[in-house]
Amino acid sequence: MSLIAASQRRGAGLVAAATLMWSGLALAAPAPESFSGLAKEVSPAVVNIASTQEARGPQGAAPGMPFDLPEGSPFQEFFEQFRQQFGDQGQPQPAPRSATALGSGFIIDPAGYVVTNNHVIDGASEVSVRLGDDSTYPAEVVGSDPQTDLALLKIDAGKPLPALEFGNSDAAEVGDWVMAVGNPFGLGGTVTAGIISARGRNIQAGPYDDFLQVDASINRGNSGGPLFDLEGKVIGVNTAIYSPNGGSVGIGFATPSNMVKSVVAQLRESGSVERGWLGVQIQNVTPDLAEALGLDEAAGAIVAAVTPDSPAEQAGVRSGDVILDFAGQDISDGRELARVVAQQPADSEAEMNVWRDGKAQALSVTTGRQPAADQLAESAAPTTPGGSYRSSALDAQLAALTPELRARYGITEDAEGVLVLDIQEGSVFEESLRPGDIIRKVEGTTVTAPQQIERLVDEARSTSKKAVLMLVSRNGADLFLGLKLSVA
Repeated sequence: MSLIAASQRRGAGLVAAATLMWSGLALAAPAPESFSGLAKEVSPAVVNIASTQEARGPQGAAPGMPFDLPEGSPFQEFFEQFRQQFGDQGQPQPAPRSATALGSGFIIDPAGYVVTNNHVIDGASEVSVRLGDDSTYPAEVVGSDPQTDLALLKIDAGKPLPALEFGNSDAAEVGDWVMAVGNPFGLGGTVTAGIISARGRNIQAGPYDDFLQVDASINRGNSGGPLFDLEGKVIGVNTAIYSPNGGSVGIGFATPSNMVKSVVAQLRESGSVERGWLGVQIQNVTPDLAEALGLDEAAGAIVAAVTPDSPAEQAGVRSGDVILDFAGQDISDGRELARVVAQQPADSEAEMNVWRDGKAQALSVTTGRQPAADQLAESAAPTTPGGSYRSSALDAQLAALTPELRARYGITEDAEGVLVLDIQEGSVFEESLRPGDIIRKVEGTTVTAPQQIERLVDEARSTSKKAVLMLVSRNGADLFLGLKLSVA
């Protein structure tokens, strides 16, 4: 079962099946008697896309062998040893072969600009666009954005072409009727209809997932095709399906048009996408953290660390702040903050509200340009206890950071805090703290000795607090923990 990009070529992920039960409830808007008028109006601007990739030899064939061998076959090992010893001299070289991926797209400008999915054209040596009248044109890839799976093509038809307009995807509501047009299985222009089943779906396809879920039939080859509202405006780009067998089961996903408009505008102007950047390390606010911070609900994004010299630092953002809203949009979690900030143009002014010291505070920030993503190397810390202090408050073995412990656990000289060596089995903190964590702050107070932690936790418990806030460093990254306390 897989979450499949709705093209003829690609796919990976999850699957489910669903049964839709109709009730006698009245719909907010009745279904049109027919979609024929809408289909005739928009179909001329929907195109079929074919992309060609070059490859050598049959898939899975070893170099110098124009045939497949089963993985792990003794013959495969024999031929590989033979090839390494004698090389490929005299061996017939496999002839180039091509693989074609089929997808959909739509024209957004009479000059021949076409929107589609990045995965439809990714890695292609040639891309062609076929119009509704069966005329075919070579396409230039103006630009692509893998993070949102969008691409912009350009064709020269020598004449003005029918074009579509984007609608406002933010205005689309669950239950609204929609129509999809595309090229499923390479059959050509195909029209299907359904409703919006859900909004804001995160299918783990990319860092900015915010999909519209629809039950209109979408299949392989529909990727890049438009999703229309009843006014004929494009409110989404069909991108993926949720399927046990590669076919439609009524669960499709479309990228909202408001995101598409922003990305396409940048691709058209520069061929690439530049995103806003704040410069914070964030995490979601859990119910325990909300309790410890005095928030009414578990919403927002808590700042675990601020990048030096970043827009956030210049704006006065601090570690421990909870970002409640940004640029006029409420923030429900860290993923939403990342998406909202990324949609802001670089070097633009934005207002934000943060929760600090039990109250909201307004800040102004000038967004920066998002740098290339860096991956943090993770290393598991050893858990062998050394000279340590047994904390009854945390049911844990703790130790101050001595030179010996720094050397043993690979802790840098500039790191400060108290090392967690072990957690007592069955402790209420076992699911939160981990051996190898470095506790840096408790209730906003920097700690360097286990006894400080003991005292601060006991003080919090004596005031009948239900949770205590801690800042810990784990595998080189800072994060906040809300540790529930049992009040004696």
